[in-house]
Amino acid sequence: MNLDDIRRRIDAIDHQLLDLLSQRADLVHEVGEVKKRDDLQIYAPDREQALLDRLVEMNRGRLPEKSIRAIYREIMSAALALEDHLRIAYLGPEGTWTHQAAIKKFGHSVDYLPQANFAEVFDLVTRRKASYGVVPIENSTEGAVSHTLDLFVDSPLHICAQILLRIENGLMAAIPREKIKTLYSHPQVFGQCRSWILRHMPHADLVEVSSTTKAAEIARDRADEGAAALGGALAARIYGLTLIEEAIQDRATNTTRFLVIGEKTCPSTGRDRTSILFAIHDRPGSLVNALKAFDQFHINMSKIESRPSRRRDWEYIFYVDLSGHCEDPAVADALAELEKHCSMVKLLGSYPDTGE
Repeated sequence: MNLDDIRRRIDAIDHQLLDLLSQRADLVHEVGEVKKRDDLQIYAPDREQALLDRLVEMNRGRLPEKSIRAIYREIMSAALALEDHLRIAYLGPEGTWTHQAAIKKFGHSVDYLPQANFAEVFDLVTRRKASYGVVPIENSTEGAVSHTLDLFVDSPLHICAQILLRIENGLMAAIPREKIKTLYSHPQVFGQCRSWILRHMPHADLVEVSSTTKAAEIARDRADEGAAALGGALAARIYGLTLIEEAIQDRATNTTRFLVIGEKTCPSTGRDRTSILFAIHDRPGSLVNALKAFDQFHINMSKIESRPSRRRDWEYIFYVDLSGHCEDPAVADALAELEKHCSMVKLLGSYPDTGE
């Protein structure tokens, strides 16, 4: 075949694809009507994960797994927009890593609501001004995000999904490298790039700001004062900055885990993670006895963090991630045993243990 013949075949296939997508959209609309009638969640991460896994397994063509997932992420994003007017609150402004994590999970077809802080994200979802929220929970280099942990204590919301996002920070500015005097960024980014800063910018002043996007804005507006920013490539594009150096984080595998929060948790998928909070009685051996509940029922703990309870001096609340779903018999038995040794146990949610 010559080039014109190949292009005609591509055009014919595109026509078929568009027709099939329209048929799919009609069925998606019917699904949305059934969910509203039966008061079911519009977003179903368990169904989403099963669909993506099945499509990857079925794929026998040239498209790699990454492309299959990316294509269907946007198809499912359009489906969510058809099922309901989905609104996603996230820690803004536009262009932050949290914004990028939200897009990775929900695609470009839903509405996004940038918020100034973690509390506002939780509040919007609680008051049903947003369908879901996206917040960071931990970074592979800098550890837990304490503000998120603290908000879960009094919040009625649940975790219904997680997102793993590879973080690649860069040096961006509107001025040449030799004129940079001050670096602006989020404190976690400074921590992730600590060694690079000491090697390449040891004399620069470091100024912490609320987000990498805010840092990029300052770098643009205060360029004549020697301002530059550390952050992602999207922030550089939004504010018209030059990305002077890419991938400056100290660890190549630097990854942040984000949580999707909503009113309900997720059904079992067979590959799940459960998050809980618990507080122990103030007596010797309480923590050891509490943790024995997981050993007794062979439940793996993948994470444990302690936070001051803010209710009583020297009382602590523990955040724990477990392997399995809260409805699994072993996990349910372990949680029942745990309650015997604790003054409070709170189930935050069970959700697919995947980064997709």
